[in-house]
Amino acid sequence: MIRNKIVLICSIVILGICMYLYFPFPNNDMLDAYSTFMSFPISNQDGYIVLGIIGSAMFLIAIILLVIGMKKYHFWTIVLVVIVYTFLPNFLIMTYQETLASGIMAISYDGEGQCNFENVSEDLINGECNLILHNRSNEAVTFELEFLDSYFMEDGMRMESLMNVVGPYSITIEANQEKSIYIKELLDLSGIPKHIESGTSFNVHVNLIDGETKRTL
Repeated sequence: MIRNKIVLICSIVILGICMYLYFPFPNNDMLDAYSTFMSFPISNQDGYIVLGIIGSAMFLIAIILLVIGMKKYHFWTIVLVVIVYTFLPNFLIMTYQETLASGIMAISYDGEGQCNFENVSEDLINGECNLILHNRSNEAVTFELEFLDSYFMEDGMRMESLMNVVGPYSITIEANQEKSIYIKELLDLSGIPKHIESGTSFNVHVNLIDGETKRTL
């Protein structure tokens, strides 16, 4: 089944390097990506990302070496490797958070938060956000939460970050608990020149802040 062990080992090593380049912890480096390949951001608002392109090329080389190193079952081996490569990082992160992590490092986010904004008057907007965070550690975690604008907003227009006008928000999540966070505020935007009048955003991104430690999710 194995044609060349050295080539196969090289393939595994390169795949490991690829996973390390953009491992999604503690921060998510894919947030501002316009285009992606596997776990690699290819481009963002500033143009092409060289490291992401190099990582993509390395991944393809690793797959080619994998095929060369195997005598048969090429297709199913590639399928298995892609599945493992896709899900292994999340499994490793969850295992770490449930065993060794503490503080905000133990907080996970499904990325499915939503914010809705409704115009009240010229400088007043009702802002409403909800998201679910999960504390996977055995101790309660307290941190500050702030919202990040979508990287696809143009000309410095603000949307989700408008919630920070009355933030950041102090959040406490008990040990091994999943918490639904709902925030509704009347926002005075008289000092903010560029902002949306109304709208809804999905898959909102946030910062978790604990003293000098910050995570972007």
